[in-house]
Amino acid sequence: MSIFGSILEKVFHPAAAAQAADGTVAAPGAAAATGSPTAPPAGSVDVEQVLTQLASQKGGGGNWTTSIVDLLKLLDLDSSLAARKELANELNIHVGADGTAEENIALHAGVMQKLAENGGKVPDSLKRHA
Repeated sequence: MSIFGSILEKVFHPAAAAQAADGTVAAPGAAAATGSPTAPPAGSVDVEQVLTQLASQKGGGGNWTTSIVDLLKLLDLDSSLAARKELANELNIHVGADGTAEENIALHAGVMQKLAENGGKVPDSLKRHA
């Protein structure tokens, strides 16, 4: 699964992602992650609420609202430079040099924009470049 596909799965289907991660059923009727992310009906998933709740469960979540590294860590995904380069290529985001603050800011905004395009409810404040 692509990195963005993993992000979609963890944000749009958190119960299934949790089940797949630890092998337990996180919620009654939760479907297992299948490897191919499926988007919910438009506006049906409040991305900010899901991520805020996840951050609360994990003791804060760093600065996931602006940091792509903290967002990936919050979702238990690889936040290395190599992973961010791969994600930038997936989303066709090529701003600044690899790993620079400029690229990381654009990448965070791009992920939020793509979540919105795939049916998530994302406030404008999370889709902006700083």
